[in-house]
Amino acid sequence: MSETGAGLVGRRHLCSIPATNVSDIAASAIILSSKIEPGVSIGEDSLIYDSFISGGIQIGSQSIVVGVNVPAASDVTEKVSFRFMLPDRHCFWEVPLVERTERVIVYCGIHDNPKIPLSNGTFCGKPWRKVLDDLGIQDTDLWISENTLEKCLWNAKIFPILPYFEMLTLASWLMGLDNQRNETLRSSWKRSQRISLEELHKSINFPHMCLGSSNHQADLASGIVNACLNFDLLGRNLSQLCQEILQKKSTGIEVCKGFLSHYPNLQAQNSAILPKSRAYQVHADLLRACGNEEMALETEQKVWASIADETASAVRYGFKENLAGSSSWFSIASNPGNTSGCCGESFHRRTVKIELPVRVDFVGGWSDTPPWSLERAGCVLNMAITLENSLPIGTEIEIERGTGIFISDDVGNKLSIEDLSSIALPFEISDPFRLVKSALLVTSVIHEKILQSVALRIRTWANVPRGSGLGTSSILAAAVVKGLLRITDGDKSNENVTRLVLVLEQLMGTGGGWQDQIGGLYAGIKFTASFPGIPLRLQVIPLLASPQLIKELQQRLLVVFTGQVRLAHQVLHKVVTRYLQRDNLLVSSIKRLTELAKIAREALMSCDIDALGDIMLEAWRLHQELDPFCSNEFVDKLFAFCDHYCCGYKLVGAGGGGFALLLAKSAESAEELRHSLVNTSDFDVKIYGWKIFLEN
Repeated sequence: MSETGAGLVGRRHLCSIPATNVSDIAASAIILSSKIEPGVSIGEDSLIYDSFISGGIQIGSQSIVVGVNVPAASDVTEKVSFRFMLPDRHCFWEVPLVERTERVIVYCGIHDNPKIPLSNGTFCGKPWRKVLDDLGIQDTDLWISENTLEKCLWNAKIFPILPYFEMLTLASWLMGLDNQRNETLRSSWKRSQRISLEELHKSINFPHMCLGSSNHQADLASGIVNACLNFDLLGRNLSQLCQEILQKKSTGIEVCKGFLSHYPNLQAQNSAILPKSRAYQVHADLLRACGNEEMALETEQKVWASIADETASAVRYGFKENLAGSSSWFSIASNPGNTSGCCGESFHRRTVKIELPVRVDFVGGWSDTPPWSLERAGCVLNMAITLENSLPIGTEIEIERGTGIFISDDVGNKLSIEDLSSIALPFEISDPFRLVKSALLVTSVIHEKILQSVALRIRTWANVPRGSGLGTSSILAAAVVKGLLRITDGDKSNENVTRLVLVLEQLMGTGGGWQDQIGGLYAGIKFTASFPGIPLRLQVIPLLASPQLIKELQQRLLVVFTGQVRLAHQVLHKVVTRYLQRDNLLVSSIKRLTELAKIAREALMSCDIDALGDIMLEAWRLHQELDPFCSNEFVDKLFAFCDHYCCGYKLVGAGGGGFALLLAKSAESAEELRHSLVNTSDFDVKIYGWKIFLEN
């Protein structure tokens, strides 16, 4: 715990600890599933697990305490006078025994080996001979049976079974902390029934031990949930805590129902500062803990609706009302006053064509996704690329004589809309044109008088495999939004389009973030940071890539379609739910991804592509922590095959399939890998030709 990797260990989890002015608990101490009362001292690098420690207990440094339940002293006099100290580098634990009500207290030095013989062995860090001499006891007091083949700590009958505080007193004596020549203590120890480690391991009451541990953790979890609901802004994972509470079979469900009854008060108290999405998620978690799955599912719909509202609020004020039919939003999005050349006597046929690249993300994904990006800082490093010498995503929008809207795509779907009021939320998931319809809503084009006298024809295409992970959906949305704003002389700036697409994703229910549209709208390699607040602020910082960097990247980086397909919104739903539940592992993983994005930016600015490879590997590991299903057996085998050639690899986007980035160790290794993948029958993959897109 005090070694180099100690920084990776969580120091507090499911615990109740007192204020620093009534206790002395080292910052490096690890306290897990434990309750510590005032008046306790815990030294550096010690571990306390599954325990209740009352006042008057001092635990030294680098010690381990497990399953200990030190009760409060039975009377005031005893409570004031009683003290117990566990020395540095000691283990201390309690064990319930079969067919007995008592729990035996066990202890030894952290480096004692129970199987080393008496001649070389130790107890509490001291040689056995010194222990026997100091205590004034004989071998025969510990090893009573003449049949004992080898005397050692394992078979020494040293641990007394007595009332709790008497055991603690004798523990201090045996560890050498009290007057070891105390005849009263020696006599008490000799008269007591004693047990060895060997006998203890045969007599442990495992069901009782497990039940006691689960009940203890349930009580701790209940206290934490109660504090969250009464005082906190719900920064804890209540779903996980409720699962701990439900381990207590007798009262767990009733405790959860009690918490559920407090939910209306929670909303009323914190409505101004607690995001509705988080509040609804808490409600869903409590409902599910109480066994009401149907209402939990209904509440989850409110969660996603709230995320859409919060995203819209962060992008523009009053957005929800504008969706209902007002055209005031359009005044911001598309400048309706300028309609010359679009309608009336001066009508001219007008066509706008938008073509965009795809994006590959190196690191930072998920930190751009609401509600994370609305509440915490996000950082992403990505790159715009062409595939097979073309811009694969685009739209063509045309204003022509007539009325209505005509939409078509590259797979043969067609739609004619005469009644514009039919374009309204919510859209069916199976609707192939919900992206275009959402774009018409967020740009407010359908609310303008322009469409009363002209028709709009919209054609879209995406020459990218489905489920590619290249941000296709968001980039296509950006193309359509940009095209609509351009043809109506609106604010077609990349910044405005980025914000509108962020809202559009929420309306569609796909819940994406901002990195995909930024990846396609802004050329080259860029580092983008978001700053939470209203409005949400985005800062896109282009990376001034040197010719050497561009050349080396294009030589060493292989963009490979795995043939595995998985839609991002399926992954996103799980990850966002975990964030709303305040899953600690997820929060720490996304924080690390944002840090890696900053480090990767510096690496590319220094033309250190090998460092980028290391970052890609760590990012891929973190993505698997966020969603264990973002990889699969095929992808694992592919990466294992490529490992010899590569310094880094990962799937792009949310993972689970689509495209992979394979960063070779050198240009020569890249050619060898390309040749190996083409000629192997183990992987049916396609290597795409690509270039960094450097012009808009």
